[in-house]
Amino acid sequence: MAKIKFHLDENITLAIGNGLRRRGIDVTTTPEEGMIGQSDEQQLAFSLSQERVIFTQDTDFLRLHHAGLSHAGIVYCPQTSKSIGEILQGLVLIWEVVNAEEMNNHLEYL
Repeated sequence: MAKIKFHLDENITLAIGNGLRRRGIDVTTTPEEGMIGQSDEQQLAFSLSQERVIFTQDTDFLRLHHAGLSHAGIVYCPQTSKSIGEILQGLVLIWEVVNAEEMNNHLEYL
């Protein structure tokens, strides 16, 4: 059972990426990958190619999921609904209890 690897959309604060890394979780970010300004479809394709679950607060990813685009998993959290600490707790919990295969084409709300 493969552990989840995350990719953080461009609007996600680096504090979340740093917090996940401090807990030993594999994370890439849109700025680090030089993907600022890439379309949501390109972000999803990158995440799929890297077998990474994308974490986003962008509702466009919900639309892409419901349109049937293939992905390695999407975790969505509405903007301003949770603190950085609450988001970290939720992502760590998902990482601890769900494996990468279970996240394929799955949308999880935080």
